[in-house]
Amino acid sequence: MEKHRSYCPVNLALEVIGDKWTLLIIRDIMMVGKRHFREILNSDEKIASNILTDRLNMLEKVGVLAKAKDPSHKQKFIYSLTEMGIDLFPTIVEIGNWSLKHRPVDPAQSTHAKMLVEGGKKLHKKMMEQLKKEHLIQVELK
Repeated sequence: MEKHRSYCPVNLALEVIGDKWTLLIIRDIMMVGKRHFREILNSDEKIASNILTDRLNMLEKVGVLAKAKDPSHKQKFIYSLTEMGIDLFPTIVEIGNWSLKHRPVDPAQSTHAKMLVEGGKKLHKKMMEQLKKEHLIQVELK
């Protein structure tokens, strides 16, 4: 049985997504469409390869991501969001919204975040349905 510091819902969530690298990996897969290790590794934030490997393995172990062999390249894997991962979409949007309100965001890099916030729940639902089409099919092909 897994050990947890507490069974408080906030603590349990933070045990999975409570470090900056994990959320940035999810953001890249979810919002930017990165699906391969090298694509995520080359993000602006410059994550170290050992940390990326660790976080991808953890996210797969807890069920946020699924990993499958890339049919177009035998030495590559494709990372896909699971339903649990897709359910983090509103959380990612709200974190972006918080930054738009309280942090010195770059206007050029905040256009997408503003669009998602202004689009509301109707747009969020549409985007989540699209993520399901793109990612859950990959998981089923595994």
